[in-house]
Amino acid sequence: MNKDLCLILGFAALTVLGCNEKKESVEVKEQALPNVLILLADQWRAQATGYAANPDVMTPNLDSLESMSVNFKNAISGMPVCSPFRASLLTGQRALTHGVFMNDVQLDTNAVTMGKIFSKAGYDTGYIGKWHLDGHGRSAFIPPGNRRQGFQFWKANECTHDYNESVYYDNNDSIKKIWDGYDTFSQTDEALGFMKDKESGDKPFLMVLSWGTPHAPYHTAPEEYRNLYDADKIHLRGNVPEDMKNQVKKDLAGYYAHITALDDMIGKVVRNLRVSGQLENTIIVFASDHGDLLGSHGAYKKQQPYEESIRVPMLFYIPDHLGISSGPKDALINSEDILPTLLGLCDISMPNSVEGINYQDYLLGKEEIGNETLIGCVQPFGQWSKAEHGAREYRGIRTLDYTYTRDLNGPWLLFDNHKDPYQLNNLVGNLEFTILQSDLDQRLTERLKSAGDEFLPGMDYIEKWDYPVDETGTVPYEN
Repeated sequence: MNKDLCLILGFAALTVLGCNEKKESVEVKEQALPNVLILLADQWRAQATGYAANPDVMTPNLDSLESMSVNFKNAISGMPVCSPFRASLLTGQRALTHGVFMNDVQLDTNAVTMGKIFSKAGYDTGYIGKWHLDGHGRSAFIPPGNRRQGFQFWKANECTHDYNESVYYDNNDSIKKIWDGYDTFSQTDEALGFMKDKESGDKPFLMVLSWGTPHAPYHTAPEEYRNLYDADKIHLRGNVPEDMKNQVKKDLAGYYAHITALDDMIGKVVRNLRVSGQLENTIIVFASDHGDLLGSHGAYKKQQPYEESIRVPMLFYIPDHLGISSGPKDALINSEDILPTLLGLCDISMPNSVEGINYQDYLLGKEEIGNETLIGCVQPFGQWSKAEHGAREYRGIRTLDYTYTRDLNGPWLLFDNHKDPYQLNNLVGNLEFTILQSDLDQRLTERLKSAGDEFLPGMDYIEKWDYPVDETGTVPYEN
């Protein structure tokens, strides 16, 4: 990788965005509700950013955004797979409440969702990109109405991992359309057009821009981004098996190419908001639905309870007039906590259906919360569905210091997050940690009881929700 180019890109990002300077203090009318822009990536792990001290990946624009944002450096995807995260983002509920605990099932069309809540509060709402909450086939048309969960403007598709000339549908037309070129770029331009149309309006907006990358396939970013990375120079995490290292380096090079392309789009979004004056009153949330093991622990993708799978990048850019200082935060914010936190920041009433935590008072320094959170897998499926791969149902508790998980047979994994960052030394059964293991197990039991989670076998929940599954416990889908 060309480190000089990285330095040039970083300097350029700081110069254009103005992020090396303190955010300007802007007087905003008291009655002006803040706009909300959610930038959601797919399968971007927390370790893959420049600001997280990754020595390889080029993310100068994201690093600049981080410098003026709240950085939840311990953000967690509590059920690290696509649809469960997205359903929790929209509802502020845990997976066993909204019922989307695996991919390719439908979120209840009667759910109280982000789109509906913000629409009722007077917002223009829009959704662009990957949806993955409809359950009618990955290329099916999602008609206007309750299956769009309150989003009015619509240029989206259920799910695709073809990022070049991929399919989408617009507001009212059931005819398939094709994004021009690399869809990350076209989707971003569409979001910029939506926000530009709102410049002179009297209503705030909620826009979700949901990119499909950097999810596999890893080697399909535009050539100019792939050329930025030399696989031979990629550094690997200390938990990648020797026999996988060459392939993982190649895949990381492609993964990082997608990320740098996304980074350019993040810079484009922030620059446009700054030029239009909208940045002064727009909350920006950058996050990913889950991480990617990418060779760590000998596996790829997600679902498993390891750091590379459950930890995600999460930034909240919050305008100055809302009174919250930027900087890193330790709190273990989870997927169901994003919606209530946004509602708090926007002064919108919290529906009774919301289960997540509102972190507004934490951000204002009025409350200390977020020292632990739940993680889990209700039903392993897809790429992690076979017993020979170690697939299992699990529940766990992630604290600032430890990660503890239990499967249906009892204690499974216990790691010291600080002394063992690559999670290579399982402390379950270690006599020196008997008291700690017992304490974490009791805390997990209490958290599960509070959440109403009986921790039953996955098939029990599949039967309860009447999901059709194949012999591997996976919901079949049509492309």
